[in-house]
Amino acid sequence: MKLATGALLLTLMASAAWAQVNAGDQKPEASMPFNMTTVTTFTLPWRLAFLPDGRMLVTEKVGPVWLVTQQGQKTMVANTPPVYWQGQNGMLGVYLSPTYATDQRIYLTYAEPGDYGGGLALARAKLNITATNANLQNLEVLWRQLPKGRGGQEGGAVAFSADGQYLFLTVGDRQRFTPAQDPDQPVGKILRLTLDGKPAPGNPNFGKTGAASIPLIDPPRDTEAAKTAPVVSTYTFTGPNNTPAETWTMGHRTPYGLAFSPTGELWEIEHGPRGGDELNLIEKGKNYGWPLVGYAPNYNGVAIPHPDTRPDFAKPAIYWVPVIAPGNLMFYQGTQTFPQWDGNGFIGGMGTQSLTRVIFDGKGGAKVAERWAVGRRIRDVAEAPDGSLWLLEDASAGALIHVTPKTTSP
Repeated sequence: MKLATGALLLTLMASAAWAQVNAGDQKPEASMPFNMTTVTTFTLPWRLAFLPDGRMLVTEKVGPVWLVTQQGQKTMVANTPPVYWQGQNGMLGVYLSPTYATDQRIYLTYAEPGDYGGGLALARAKLNITATNANLQNLEVLWRQLPKGRGGQEGGAVAFSADGQYLFLTVGDRQRFTPAQDPDQPVGKILRLTLDGKPAPGNPNFGKTGAASIPLIDPPRDTEAAKTAPVVSTYTFTGPNNTPAETWTMGHRTPYGLAFSPTGELWEIEHGPRGGDELNLIEKGKNYGWPLVGYAPNYNGVAIPHPDTRPDFAKPAIYWVPVIAPGNLMFYQGTQTFPQWDGNGFIGGMGTQSLTRVIFDGKGGAKVAERWAVGRRIRDVAEAPDGSLWLLEDASAGALIHVTPKTTSP
């Protein structure tokens, strides 16, 4: 009987996901197993996406999108939409459509200007490339955040489902806190949409509409002040409020990274306030707690209840106190350049000027394997068709950096 019980315990331990961990105090490695070569620079670059031929698209927060060769030759893409550039707002993500090979469509996320601040927008267009120029054709806004208002932390990360039928879009809390818990407001959520920007069948509240009118507040000083923040205006939708039908998860703060693992799990990385950056496994219908809980206080020191006080909220697999200030999340799936990292995740650190490698157990658990101090604020990490890594530096003259293995002498 004791042998049987022991065997059962070992089986359960082997099948359980890795326990949650605080990786904030993890020290950088003594050396880096790769070389970093600066290829060119951009003005506040945000995201990069590789084309099948090895060229890449790079966005600048100030507005432009560039077509770039791996040698650093740049061509500005014409006909990009106007952006609301202020603070954390501007041109954000660029993503190739799952059907890019046949229709050359790309998706853009950006802060769209309005009469009062701005709001996140998701647009799609055809990328037309000739021998001498590049431009966008037939650009259409598929989804926009309403009402537009003040505040940063737009989100704007996109991940496509494995079958290529749906997309997931992160929407930050816009520094307004409480709307992240309001099911009627498109703030602090991860949305699941069709490729045309409509609510996706199978969503937790598919077919449900929200309140016809919602309040708009300016960013308050902290989570407590947000509870009584004055209403700046009341916005009335001209059609149905589809926010409940679009929502996959809620309770997010600054979701800057979103990616599917090779095993099909959807993972998200987001900033905490004065601590508590989070790596979350994203699961249908769950609430991740912001701003009702957090692992650190507000920037002004006002306390936030600890997540342990609310077991009904989903908890991250990894959190960071102190923060790393993550820029993005990606999964490496190469077997040539860095075969030892196949299936691993990479997170750019801005505050820590680092690159972090994460391993996953395929059961909802994750661990930090290594953190390298690279001396640059890393906004984005991407994998080229040849398996090499490329980084974008978050700076007014931000570098595009090629990462290749260090060679050892025979």
